[in-house]
Amino acid sequence: MKKKDDLFNHLEFLYGKDTAVEFHRVINEVIIKQKHLIHPRGTEIAFSQKDTILITYPDIAGNTNKTPLKTLGTFLTKWVSEVISTVHILPFFPFSSDDGFSVIDYKQVNPEYGNWEDVRILGENFQLMFDAVLNHISASSFWFKGFLKGASKYRDYFITIDEDEDLDNVFRPRELPLKTPVETSIGKEFVWTTFSSDHIDLNYHSPQLLLEMINVLLLYISKGADYIRLDAVAYIWKEKGTNCIHLPQAHSIVQIFRIIFNEVAPWVKIITETNVPHEDNISYFGDGENEAQLIYNFSLPPLVLHAFHTGNAEILSRWASSLVTSSKKTTFFNFLASHDGIGVMPVCGILEKEEVEAMANRVKLLGGSVSYKNNADGTKSPYELNINYLDALCDPEKSDESERIIAKRFLASQAIMLALKGIPGIYFHSLFGSRNWTDGLSVTGRARKINREKLEVESLENELIRIGSLRNLVFSGYKNLLTSRKTNSAFHPNGEQSVFNLHKGIFSVLRTSPDGETSVICLHNVLDKPLEVNILLVDLGIVHAEKLMDLLSDTIYIVENDTVTIRMDSYSVLWLEAECVND
Repeated sequence: MKKKDDLFNHLEFLYGKDTAVEFHRVINEVIIKQKHLIHPRGTEIAFSQKDTILITYPDIAGNTNKTPLKTLGTFLTKWVSEVISTVHILPFFPFSSDDGFSVIDYKQVNPEYGNWEDVRILGENFQLMFDAVLNHISASSFWFKGFLKGASKYRDYFITIDEDEDLDNVFRPRELPLKTPVETSIGKEFVWTTFSSDHIDLNYHSPQLLLEMINVLLLYISKGADYIRLDAVAYIWKEKGTNCIHLPQAHSIVQIFRIIFNEVAPWVKIITETNVPHEDNISYFGDGENEAQLIYNFSLPPLVLHAFHTGNAEILSRWASSLVTSSKKTTFFNFLASHDGIGVMPVCGILEKEEVEAMANRVKLLGGSVSYKNNADGTKSPYELNINYLDALCDPEKSDESERIIAKRFLASQAIMLALKGIPGIYFHSLFGSRNWTDGLSVTGRARKINREKLEVESLENELIRIGSLRNLVFSGYKNLLTSRKTNSAFHPNGEQSVFNLHKGIFSVLRTSPDGETSVICLHNVLDKPLEVNILLVDLGIVHAEKLMDLLSDTIYIVENDTVTIRMDSYSVLWLEAECVND
């Protein structure tokens, strides 16, 4: 079979022919076994405009009477089951730091959150996305403790390097040491740590380690994962003399996972998390058939932020008009906020250095902070803006803005993300109108904490039902956007997308359903003032239209001589469906 030949070829590329022969046999035995054990949930990947993913920590909503996972399931089922199809539960495994991303045990649910049964119950009402934190593991893990004690099984699971070894070419995403000293059974050694001393990088030069991770991923599928998120996958293969990012071997490992999933669980989608410049990011689509089905659209958050900061959507529009996927089986995971900050590396080559620095300075004025990376020449550059996205959109010179204006501007930004081709990913704090958690930042000293507040369910629900509160304004407006989106086939991830220019202050995109029968003109005013524009519909390929109806408000706009005049308030959003007559 071609898939098996491909599997062998990848193994041979990574480990040589003799090792490939052995591990090809072992992996195929795993595939056969798992095909009988994993209950089938589909036969292929099928995207839809109904697909919407909520990103959340397992304990983001607290309740003293239930475990966090039970509380989360009850809360989400009550409030969002009509508009959210999938829940991305951020790492819910035992961990030692980084809010879950320094995993102690890949195969267990953190007992402080609940158990696998709680995960299964959550999966009764939503599809699920699990994290595969496959680049590194906690220094407190059994694997690393075994390495320190000299256990032969774990000796090759980690990367040891000489203290004086030259690693200047290695790409560094953080201002932390790449070499971490540890005491082992044979004395002091240095291990590879891309992200921190508690994130010990794993060594995929070991085929046994790769097999271990394959079994972890298959366990996740057996426990209900419909999406597998490959965290920091760009860094997983280290090779001396290279920058150790986006190496061919990393892509080969992703392709091995895809081959196995196609055989065992063809309904499972791979999503890659690669916070890097756009061209490198989209390389994880592969040829459209052999790597990730979804990739994070990392350039989108800073470009939308830039559009609102400057009142100019031209750069965003130019970039969006260039977006293409490699096949109908792939699509973008569009998001604006997440548990991390707003990465600015992905706009390298899109925004000028001065424009990025201007955004960074504004974020600082709005109560946020900026994380930097070390450059090869000894300088530093902004790597991530650490701030709640709602606050990042505010104007530092207008501290007295009403919550209604703040919510309106925020919803306009979210509407841009929802209108674009792809599947939207919405962070919990965005959907429910949270703001900067400055106490978290000041107490822990960790920049990312500003957007990771844990909420008490009863207080949250009280705010959501209080008419006119910020949470109420944001959530009700967001729900309206999501309801309109899921019920209109023009927003199908495989539908057509055409970005056009009306005014520098308006982000305009035409979405058309895969069958060509339904078209929606999406207009988003990024300015704090009203605008009036004329749209010649024939220029958009829309003919015989009598009127346009706004999906969000049911307002009707009459078409005269193939032209419609639209007046847009500040930060307003119009999603206009054309109603045509036959000849």
